[in-house]
Amino acid sequence: MITLWMAPHTCARVAAIALEEAGVEFETRLVRFMLGEHKSPEFKARNPKGKVPALEIDGEVLTENVAILTYLAERSPAAGLLPVATTPIERAHILADLCFCSATLHPLVTRIRMPMFFAGPENALAVKRIAEQAMDEYFQLVEDRLSKVPWWFGETWSAMDGYLYWVFWRVEGAGYDVSRFPRFIAHARAMELRPAVRRALAREEAAQAQLEAEGLAFVPPKVG
Repeated sequence: MITLWMAPHTCARVAAIALEEAGVEFETRLVRFMLGEHKSPEFKARNPKGKVPALEIDGEVLTENVAILTYLAERSPAAGLLPVATTPIERAHILADLCFCSATLHPLVTRIRMPMFFAGPENALAVKRIAEQAMDEYFQLVEDRLSKVPWWFGETWSAMDGYLYWVFWRVEGAGYDVSRFPRFIAHARAMELRPAVRRALAREEAAQAQLEAEGLAFVPPKVG
């Protein structure tokens, strides 16, 4: 039994895409942030960090997308979720790329999408603008790489592309100007055509509809 503990629009989408691409049977369990379920004793018994995603495999729980993607790639090698590394340095480079998403891009995403959480409503716009300026450099890095190849690692899709897609989608929806990065835009639109991505998004849409029906959908305040 594999269970993905998730909430719509969060980076749990990254794990869901990888699971769908790998053809792994799994169920999703919705964590209701507006009820504080992510901080509940029940959930924190699974993930003491109180965050999603949490991937539960036969009672063992794995957290952090970098670890989850690495695990799934090794668990389902035929799915080609990550390039096959033949040396320690190659494996380290792949991990470094995944960490680029989790440790460099993701913190900026949060500051662009929900800056009020870091500085209060009175300083939210300043935090957002600073984060957007910082993100410009990294989006240009991705743009330059995608100008030569359709996917991050070349001609073949990988779970890294799923992570980049979530980053792009999250800031595009927060008003970040993505028009300057046409290759990254094309990458996102190509991601949305993949059947596995559509299935992952359908799971999110069902979860979002459930939250809306319960009056528990979170709508971030508009900034700027």
